[in-house]
Amino acid sequence: MKIYDVIILGAGASGLMCASHLDDKLDVAIVDGNDKVAKKLKISGGGKCNITSVNVNEYNYDGDEELISYALSVFSKDDLLNFLDVNGVEPELRKNRYYFCKNSSDEIIDILKLKSKKADILLHREIFTIKKENEIFNVMTSKGLLQSKKLVVATGGKSFKTLGASEIGLEIAKNFGINVKEFSPALVGLTLQKEQFWMKELSGLSAYVHIAVNEKILKEELLFAHKGISGPVVLSASLYWKKGNISIDFLPNDDIVELIQGSKKLISSVIPLPKRLSKAILKALEVEDGECKKITQTIKEKLLKIHKYEFSPAGNFGFSKAEVSRGGVLAGELDIYTLESKAIKGLYFIGEVVDVTGELGGYNFQWAFSSAVVCANKLNY
Repeated sequence: MKIYDVIILGAGASGLMCASHLDDKLDVAIVDGNDKVAKKLKISGGGKCNITSVNVNEYNYDGDEELISYALSVFSKDDLLNFLDVNGVEPELRKNRYYFCKNSSDEIIDILKLKSKKADILLHREIFTIKKENEIFNVMTSKGLLQSKKLVVATGGKSFKTLGASEIGLEIAKNFGINVKEFSPALVGLTLQKEQFWMKELSGLSAYVHIAVNEKILKEELLFAHKGISGPVVLSASLYWKKGNISIDFLPNDDIVELIQGSKKLISSVIPLPKRLSKAILKALEVEDGECKKITQTIKEKLLKIHKYEFSPAGNFGFSKAEVSRGGVLAGELDIYTLESKAIKGLYFIGEVVDVTGELGGYNFQWAFSSAVVCANKLNY
């Protein structure tokens, strides 16, 4: 029976990038349960895939900083952009911050497929069991047994179940006695306590805000939704929120005291936000909308909470709305320079299945690509 040098479980961003960087002399197979490769890459970013960000470092992630820092040093944002450039893809920069494919996610998918063309891509194969015997990994699938000398787990997280996402990567790790953190929803909207239900009445409105959570300050658009609050800034904030309070600055670029100082206008009129939002915030702060010149010290102190509106979310929107999964194989179980299991020789974990989760804005794809190259470098050695 044929024995591959490397079998990669998962034909997503990390799996394909790993295969694309493997030496041509290696006999490689990529195994996936879907009927097509890179399904999540395909739909991400509205079909244009937010590949990476202008500024990327370990502080944009929830995870082991040493592990993340090393991976980013091996295959940085600039290395990724160069990889795309030499292969004929020039990403589009949005908001002076985020890199997207210009026309379609297919631009990067086609590169990864082309660079991985020497690998056997085996689709529609559900993974049943994996065992290691006599230095060989035996992978039992729905279409029979596969064998390899090295095994790379690039099966992703639990979000996007409609695209075949599952916990198979964690199950594989646990069956080998490797410690993991169970998956939980991340980059997801937050639900509200009854005291903040006023936000639901603003569904559809958005505003640029700063959110402070666990010593992190996130800066982007907040979207009021039927279920609670969402939008880029909330999705990133959800990564760092476990429980307890978050704080929203609704006027990060202004000073409410300066805005009301000496004005004869109504308070709601001098606040540079949509009128519905201004009035709703005043009501939430128990401030009656009146002339600025009549404001008392007590009202002024209440208005200062516009810059620091604190509350504890009730929870989140769940996996059905989550962009990614937090959790995975613990960093302490892996060699940070290779992503090989410390306990099981020849077994590697890359991408979202590792306990590293980035903020919204291309950081998770960057991690997928960077971790894949770290692993490929070791496999080529």
